[in-house]
Amino acid sequence: MRESSNVVRPVPMDSHTYTESSRLQAAGLRPATNLFEESARSIAIPRAPQPIAIADYGASTGYNSLVPISAAIAVIRKRTRSDHAILVAHTDVPGNDFTALFSTLSDDQDSYLKKDSTTYASVIGRSFYTQILPSDSIALGWSSWAIHWLRRVPMPIPDHVEISHSTDDEARRAYARQAAGDWRDFVAFRGRELAPGGRLVVLTVGLAPDGTSGFTAAFDAIMSTLAHFVDDGVITSDEVRRMSIPSIGRDEKDFRAPFAPSGRFEGLEIEHIEMVNGEDRFFSQFQSDNNERAFGANWAEFLRTSMFPILAAALNVDADAGSGRDRRTKLRREFVEQLETAVAARLAAAPAPMSIPLAIAVLSKRRRSA
Repeated sequence: MRESSNVVRPVPMDSHTYTESSRLQAAGLRPATNLFEESARSIAIPRAPQPIAIADYGASTGYNSLVPISAAIAVIRKRTRSDHAILVAHTDVPGNDFTALFSTLSDDQDSYLKKDSTTYASVIGRSFYTQILPSDSIALGWSSWAIHWLRRVPMPIPDHVEISHSTDDEARRAYARQAAGDWRDFVAFRGRELAPGGRLVVLTVGLAPDGTSGFTAAFDAIMSTLAHFVDDGVITSDEVRRMSIPSIGRDEKDFRAPFAPSGRFEGLEIEHIEMVNGEDRFFSQFQSDNNERAFGANWAEFLRTSMFPILAAALNVDADAGSGRDRRTKLRREFVEQLETAVAARLAAAPAPMSIPLAIAVLSKRRRSA
């Protein structure tokens, strides 16, 4: 795992890119984009030549940022001169795949850089659990599928790899404390960075009615496969006990907690919260083509890039000096490939729509009094 100063995010171990699997994460993007456009209509616009600053918190490869940011820029352009500069700052932890992010911004047909000649892009490699942009500088903020990643693993989860599916009270309390502190810090630093009259839209993992973060069939397939691997001697039970995904879903009370009792926190207010069910696009595709193998493979690839490297990091690999890193990388890659193949087969055996609970929140900062 990375140092605690940085949010833990999955890092692809091979040629598989986070962009490909993140196409599933377009779930929830349309309603969040609509709210982002509404926010762009109401934010305070700084006077030129000061640029209009937009921040993308937890950008990953940028795939889930292009459409909403392009839509917001189109709205802002109706309120400003075409030569009023817009600056977009994409932020993520230092270990992010910034090469893929640069390629997305440069080459993707939806990139705002292809649509507006006076919009400029910048990239910052720092955790959003710290202040990473100047105070009172950001007019509009966006964050999608990012803040469910905790900055560290609070403790190993003894009976599962994902905390909402665990029955261990101690682990659940530890994750709840970490999640509460992380959300509080995220909001506090955004409160500093947002300019008066600014707004921030957050799309993240929510909680299902049963109290879990959803994706139940996927986690069932993962746990069954890991148990099978232990029985076959591929991995040990101790290694499985160390496999903990530092991710958590939140419900409305979790989002509102830092704002109690006054309704304000670090200058911010919650303007809107809604819980939505994300579309399982892989199942929608299965309904169209009836290809169960493709359904299983698509889901397994998504899990491979978003979660499996974290599980592989728990393997106890004894490596000889001199070739240690190469050997660790090889064995962990082999584990990820085996896990992907087995999980794909399990999901293909019984295709069903995945539960994808999502939460969308809009935070605002009051304008200064005249």
